[in-house]
Amino acid sequence: MYNTNLPTRAELPSNRKLIRSTLLAAVVAAVLLVTVVLPAEYAIDPTGAGRLLGLTEMGEIKQQLAEEAELDQAATQAAPDEASPAVTEQEAPASAKSQAIADTAPETTSEQPAIGSSGEADPLASSAPAQNEPQPEASQAVADAFSSQEQTSEANEAVTAWRDEVSFTLTPGEGTEYKLTMEEGSVATFAWSSDGGAINFDTHGDGNGNSISYEKGRGVPEDEGELEAAFTGNHGWFFRNRNDNDVTVLLRVGGDYGELNKAL
Repeated sequence: MYNTNLPTRAELPSNRKLIRSTLLAAVVAAVLLVTVVLPAEYAIDPTGAGRLLGLTEMGEIKQQLAEEAELDQAATQAAPDEASPAVTEQEAPASAKSQAIADTAPETTSEQPAIGSSGEADPLASSAPAQNEPQPEASQAVADAFSSQEQTSEANEAVTAWRDEVSFTLTPGEGTEYKLTMEEGSVATFAWSSDGGAINFDTHGDGNGNSISYEKGRGVPEDEGELEAAFTGNHGWFFRNRNDNDVTVLLRVGGDYGELNKAL
C-alpha cells in the first residue's frame, strides 16, 4: 500500500515544459563553460569574464605547471647519445681575451750570457738588449684595450636608467609573477638574474580579453632586453624555481610603462 497518491496526467509537465527546461539547462551549462570552466582550466577567456573573476590567471598557472611537468618528464626520459663539452657564452669572451693576450705577448727564450775569447762573460754583450725582449709598446696596447672595454661597460651601465628594482626569494617549487602596466606600442627595458640556480620563466601579457606569450625559458640564469606591448594591458614575467634550494631573483625595469606590480 502506497502512502502517496500517484500524480494525474494533468499534474505531469507537458512536453513543451520539458523541452524548455532542457534548453534552459543547456544555455546555463554553456555560459558556465565559457565564463568559468575554460578560463579556470585552460586560460581561454573569450568573454573577458574570467579575467574579471580572477580565473584566467589560475588557468595560466595550471597550463604553465603542465608544460613544465611535461618538459621535466621528457628531460628525464631522454638519454643523450654523446656528451660533448659545450662552451658557454660567458666563457667565450674570456677565451677570446686570453687568445688576444697570447697573440700580443712576446715569446720568452732562455738566454745565455755571451762568452768572450778568454772564457769569461762579456759585459758588453750582456748589456745589449735581447732580440726577443718584451716591448713596452705591446704591453701598453693590451692594457689600453682592457681599459677601453671597462670604460665602455661602465658607460653602458650609466646610460641604462632603471626606474624600479625588486629582489625576491623563491623556495623550491615556488613561483611568482611581476607585471608592468603598459600602453599598446610602448617599450620597456629589463634585466633580471638569479642567484642560487637557473630558473624557469614565461614572459607574457594580458588585458581586455587579450593574451600573448612573448618568450619562455627553462633553466635560465639571467635575461635582458626590451619588452614591447602588443596591446594595452599587463605585461611581465612569471618565474618558477625548480631547484632543490632557495633562489634569489633580482629584477630591474625601465622605459615606458606605468607601474610594476606583483600579481596576486
